[in-house]
Amino acid sequence: MARRLPSTASWLRWLTPGLQIKRWLLLLMASELVLVLGVAYALKEIYQTARLPGIFFYITLQPLPYVVRAFIFLFVGVGLLVLSYLKLTQSVLGPFLPGNSTASVVEVIHAFRLRGRGPRVVAIGGGTGLSSLLRGLKTYTSNLSAIVTVADDGGSSGRLRDEYRILPPGDFRQCLIALADAEPLMKQLFDHRFTEGSLDGHAFGNLFIMAMADVTGNFEQALRESGKVLAVKGTIVPSTLQDVTLVASINGSTVEGESKIPKQNSPISHVFLKPDGVQVNPEAAQAILSAELIIVGPGSLYTSILPNLLVEGMVEAIKASPALKLYICNLAAQPGETEGFGVDDYLRVIREHVGANLFDFVLVNSNNSYPPTGGQAPVIFRPVDTARHPEVRFIATDVVNVKVPSHHDSDKLARSIMRKVWQA
Repeated sequence: MARRLPSTASWLRWLTPGLQIKRWLLLLMASELVLVLGVAYALKEIYQTARLPGIFFYITLQPLPYVVRAFIFLFVGVGLLVLSYLKLTQSVLGPFLPGNSTASVVEVIHAFRLRGRGPRVVAIGGGTGLSSLLRGLKTYTSNLSAIVTVADDGGSSGRLRDEYRILPPGDFRQCLIALADAEPLMKQLFDHRFTEGSLDGHAFGNLFIMAMADVTGNFEQALRESGKVLAVKGTIVPSTLQDVTLVASINGSTVEGESKIPKQNSPISHVFLKPDGVQVNPEAAQAILSAELIIVGPGSLYTSILPNLLVEGMVEAIKASPALKLYICNLAAQPGETEGFGVDDYLRVIREHVGANLFDFVLVNSNNSYPPTGGQAPVIFRPVDTARHPEVRFIATDVVNVKVPSHHDSDKLARSIMRKVWQA
């Protein structure tokens, strides 16, 4: 697909700070040269007029020819210059190197610039699936936008949502950690869950986001500031800024609440949002319209994927976007939601809810050697699925996490997306 070149103005904005740095470096080098010349004149005057001990005859290398002395000083000077340059760059960039990385400074800078030139990717979903995807994609691009569902009402997020009337922070916390370039201890801190007292069950990251929202005045700004703390690569935005409840139609009756729906252990006929007319977050819509690649999934079909797509204006923005559209199918059926589902069933349910096919590609797992954990049935891709959906291109590849076979492997998944979808 054709890619838009950066405008002249954007190039100038990028170049201006670099040119300013070069000017100051040149000024610094010129001042050092003037200082060295002054010291040289002073030493020459002292050497010619003062009576010095005999040892200076050898210290100043007078027994050697002038050419040899010049080469000695040149060699020592260049060596000291290279050593000081290496130590300076390590000192400046050291705090930004992840962990105990053994990569050279050049490699770090090269990788940073490659990520900066990576595709503009929007990932839509929630829960563990979205965070796993983001964890892998941040290696290839820093132009990431995660659009996260706000229908979560269980656990710590549900309690904070009910008590303080904020958007549920749990899925946002997972995305922040997934995109973070902070120290492991900071990630562990945000994911720490209290086990005693009034904070029992709450994750520190959820409390931090809630407190940041109270300080900054709104949830979106809280996410931005939290991202700065964790050095997040990309942006994380809610699919809508309104308080919504996910409602499912099961066996002719309705069940309200994202956390309650899977517990019914009955086939879900339909899901919808309450209240009606919930509007898409303008920031999310803008990210979708300017994206080069839009990814939906992986994640719980009824409780993570559809709550995003059902927000009014979301599907319209996806259809209007010139980006490539990819759906990542789950590896395993989810109890209470998708038991007995194949790849075709996932696409059928999405089409029934949004009224049309949205995707150019569908990525499915091809490695069925590892049965999913927890006794769930694997989601199988069958050749007949291709005939039923001729409008999409199916990509079957190994994306399973061999340690937790019910989840995707972040590195495998991101590598498959970049090589088989983006570069296709």
